[in-house]
Parts: sequence; structure tokens; C-alpha cells
Amino acid sequence: MLSGNIGEWSELYVFLKLLAEGKLNAADANLNSISGVYYPIIKILREESAKRREFIINGNIEVYDPNAGVLLYTISKTTFIAKSKELFDSLKTAKGRSFSFPMIESFLKEIDVNSLKALSKEKADIRIVVHDLTTGLQPMLGFSIKSMIGKDSTLFNAGAGTNFIFRIGNVGQGFDLQKFNTDTLNLAKQSSKLSKLTLRLNELERLGFDVKLHAIQSDNLKLNLEIIDSKLPELLGYLVYYKFKNGVSSLKELLLILKKNNPLQFNLSKGHPFYDVKLKAFLTEIALGMTAETVWTGMYDATGGIIIVKETGEIVCYHIYNRNEFQEYLLDNTKLEQPSTSEDDFNPGHAKAVKPKPYKYGWVYEDNGDLLIKLNLQIRFK
Repeated sequence: MLSGNIGEWSELYVFLKLLAEGKLNAADANLNSISGVYYPIIKILREESAKRREFIINGNIEVYDPNAGVLLYTISKTTFIAKSKELFDSLKTAKGRSFSFPMIESFLKEIDVNSLKALSKEKADIRIVVHDLTTGLQPMLGFSIKSMIGKDSTLFNAGAGTNFIFRIGNVGQGFDLQKFNTDTLNLAKQSSKLSKLTLRLNELERLGFDVKLHAIQSDNLKLNLEIIDSKLPELLGYLVYYKFKNGVSSLKELLLILKKNNPLQFNLSKGHPFYDVKLKAFLTEIALGMTAETVWTGMYDATGGIIIVKETGEIVCYHIYNRNEFQEYLLDNTKLEQPSTSEDDFNPGHAKAVKPKPYKYGWVYEDNGDLLIKLNLQIRFK
């Protein structure tokens, strides 16, 4: 029996609904469909293990085996309309982290779909051949799928490699590392407004300590960022620092802080939007394929863009052709997330703070005589 979460079932919902509707609507920067701007769908390609199928829109839906050159089934488009609605209604009422829909699964087997996710080692969740009304061509485009039906989707996943490590300088004698971590933890427990990380960073500043970006835990991520823009490692370091120091999550608000403080000392006298352009370039690259631990070559996996499943069930997309709207949407609708800062990473029974585990962060610790603190970069849709 097929069992999956909201995101996994949403991918199949997109598959069924696009075949039912036969077109993919483009969206503006506010996630509204742009009147008259859409991509007619010719077919959707799907691969499972060694099996490839093409779902061709030709009045009805034709299921074709491209390897054997055989038409397998012809199914009424009205069936796809009904089944996509049934799946959406089921998703809206689903409870728990993982669930099954036997009636939907029965239909999927009838059309030779036997797994929730199509086989893909890339970032694209669905591959569609469209008629490009701009060029007259019929390109195959890969899209990543983000669903607003359930919990907010992640744009850039957290991990050990996404830790930004800051060195704490100008520390005088007599600084008690264990007491500092414990005191700021206890203070945070008494406050309902500020996190322990925000309190900890502000206390470091109050004590006159100098907190500077020291390294990114993943050398691969650092190199990936430098390929996009040589200043990106530093820019994101400040972005993460301002997030936790100021308790601000919205990327759009953090961008305003970056521009106001101008920590990279750009010449802004003539109005050049350095921070806007560099941050939008980063968001575009991660949306279209870049990850922390894979070498980034600049070749997009999701060569079409992003498909968004709205809470209403409507499906819209951002294509690389409408790049400006795509970038504005990413900036306006994303935030920096705060992964767990578990107390397991700090043992008050020790004379000093223990070194945080690779995936954890947020505690001041000592390493080879340096005082360091890790802040993590994770980006989620809001």
C-alpha cells in the first residue's frame, strides 16, 4: 500500500490535475494567476525504476510505453478531473505524518503508476513537455513542487554543512564559558519573547566581544556560494547573524537590515542594489537545483522552475522566463528557520561546554583555543 506525507501526495495531485486541466498557469509575484499567461501541456513523463511512461493529452489521456512504442491505455480526461479532486479533498482532511488513500491508489495502478515519487536523482519532481507560446518550441521542463496544503515547504534544508561558524574575539580573562551558556539559557526560559540564541548573541555584544564569521562548516557549500557570487559566503553569514541577533525571520526584512548596515561596505551612493541582486541570485539557484553537499556546476535540474500547490488546490508556476516575478516571490515568501538547539549538546556537569554535535548549533564552545558559535542556515516558505 502506498503511504506518504502531504508533500509526496501533493506531487501526485499535481500530476493528476495537470493532466486533467491540460495547462500550467503562470503566477505573478503575489501567487495569483496571470491572465492569459499559461503553458499548454503536451505530455507528462514519468519514470519508476526501469519503467518509463508518457501520459499524452490528446482529447483523452493516453498512457504510452516509449521503450516498446506501444499505446497501453486510453482514459477519459473526466476521470482525471474526478480523481484529482478526490485526492485534494482527502489531503485537506488527512491526519498524521503519513497516510494512504486506497481508492486513489487503485486508480493509480490502473494507469500504471505504482509509487508516490517518480524516479529522479535530480531536484525536479515532475517533467512536462509543454508548447511554448513564446518560441513555438516544445521543450521538456523539470519543475520542483512546493505544496501549501500542509506544513510550509523547505527551500534550503538544514544540515551539518549549513552551519556558519563565528569566532568570538576580544574576550578578556575570567570569562566563564559554562556560566555564560547556562545563564543565557536560564534567562531565555524566563522570557516568552526572545530565544536563547538571540539573548546569547546580544549578551556577547553587550560584553564588548567581537563576533566575526570564521568558516562555513561545509567547504563544498562555501565553494558553491562563491561560484554564484564571491561575496555570498560573507553576505549569508551576516544574514544569519542578523536573523538570530535581531530575532527576525523574514528574508525581506533581513534584506532591509543588510542594506541599512551595509556590512560589506559596498558603494551604495548611486543606488546600486548589491544586496538585492546577490540574495535573489542565491534564492534562484537553490530553487532550481543547488544544494549544500553536491558540487554546483550551474546546470539546473528543475529547468522550468517551481510549481506551487495553493491551499485552494489551484496550481500555478514560476518559470525561468518570468524571472523577475519568480525572484520577487522567493524573496517575499521565504524565511530563515531555526532548527532545534538541544540541551543535549551542552552538559552543565562539565567544566566547559562540550563541543556541539555536527547538526546542532547555538552554544558557545572552545576549539583549539578559539571561542566559537555555530549558527545554522535553513530557508523555508512561509
